[in-house]
Amino acid sequence: MSADRRPRGDEEAVRDPAAQPERTRMAWRRTTLAFAAVVALLARGTLHDGGPPRQYAPAALGALVGLVFLALAHRRIRALDVPRPGTLGTRTAYAAAVCTLSVPIFGVVVWLW
Repeated sequence: MSADRRPRGDEEAVRDPAAQPERTRMAWRRTTLAFAAVVALLARGTLHDGGPPRQYAPAALGALVGLVFLALAHRRIRALDVPRPGTLGTRTAYAAAVCTLSVPIFGVVVWLW
């Protein structure tokens, strides 16, 4: 076997331990930034139009969900600072998915009212 080819079971020698957590950390930051932009557009659309007060509740809930997502992302980014970060927990993944899916729903509710 040549020196540059390693057996299949020797994944540790090939893997760059710093690259994957860094890419994941940057992905969480980009997602948080995009999430903040969507929440800001939701709030702007609600406040700029001067709509009825019933539109403020979905926009406020969207902002609250944005803060929850920010907290989840910050916690995950901090967890990636260790040399061997653990996997994303199931509850965190479900919470992030619920946050991500709820903001467009709030936007549709504001738009339809």
